[in-house]
Amino acid sequence: MLPPSFLVGSARAGSEVGGDRPSRRLDVTVFGCDVDEAVLFREKAPALGITPVITGAAVSQATIELATGNRCISVGHKTDVTNPLLLALSRAGVEYISTRSIGYNHIDVAFAESIGIRVENVAYSPASVADYTLMLMLMVLRHAASVLRRVASHDYRLPEVRGRELGDLTVGVIGTGRIGAAVIERLRGFGCRILAHDERHTPGADYVPFDELLRESDVVTLHAPLTADTRHLLDARRMSLLKPGAVLVNTARGALIDTDALLHALETGRLGGAALDVVEDEEGVFYADHRDRPVESERLRRLQRLPNVIISPHAAYFTERALSDMVENSLLNCLRFEGRNHG
Repeated sequence: MLPPSFLVGSARAGSEVGGDRPSRRLDVTVFGCDVDEAVLFREKAPALGITPVITGAAVSQATIELATGNRCISVGHKTDVTNPLLLALSRAGVEYISTRSIGYNHIDVAFAESIGIRVENVAYSPASVADYTLMLMLMVLRHAASVLRRVASHDYRLPEVRGRELGDLTVGVIGTGRIGAAVIERLRGFGCRILAHDERHTPGADYVPFDELLRESDVVTLHAPLTADTRHLLDARRMSLLKPGAVLVNTARGALIDTDALLHALETGRLGGAALDVVEDEEGVFYADHRDRPVESERLRRLQRLPNVIISPHAAYFTERALSDMVENSLLNCLRFEGRNHG
């Protein structure tokens, strides 16, 4: 059974400030800020009475001085905020961290709370990840990776294996929060049978026990948070329950899948394919240019060699709408915290 949603307490897309605005200006340090994010922070912050201190550098021992005197900071999901770093932030006066992500797995939230730092995530357009999930699902079912590789080398023959139509299949959705629910909404238009597993229920799917979902589904798509309880949610035992020829789609977190078990199932031909926007070994690889240096992760290299596997670099969230939501809601989170605790 999946744990409860981690969205409690985070700002919702399009939220209004209302009475949460503090009477004085609020300074917020924004770490790991890309250029397009910086433009939005500078555009949105003044209207909310916030002065942003913006840096493209990730939060670290070397950059922590930028947060000195500011109770609230905003961080991205690309860098782990370690416990020693949390201690240093606390000593610098930080009381609140808004992470510009849905997942918390890069921060030890319990430890942060034990030293007086509150951590909250943000909500952003679920359509960003839901649309991308359907795209990956269709691509892996139609063998798009091998077709595109062939065309790139001017080989225009049809693939050896015919594709499958989504409407003929059963799709299992694991995790039906905002993103999982948006995936279900989109799947209904294809006419497929939809199974789901989560403590929370949303219309449009038949909820079944986890193992039953794995046995019955032709496509399994993951939308669960990564916690100690969900790490390797799909391990070797559960992978063995999947139908021969089933495909996996993961746009949530890489460590939900035991990569060694996945590789075994793919390399032995038991699974029909996988479309992965996230992988266990992505840290230090994704978001960087590796054309002139080797990728050290052997497991990632093995996955990429397989013709029935699609890899993308944790890009499902990467839309203009989602970015705007993340920036606005990160600022609103800080504003609410300041209003609740120092108003």
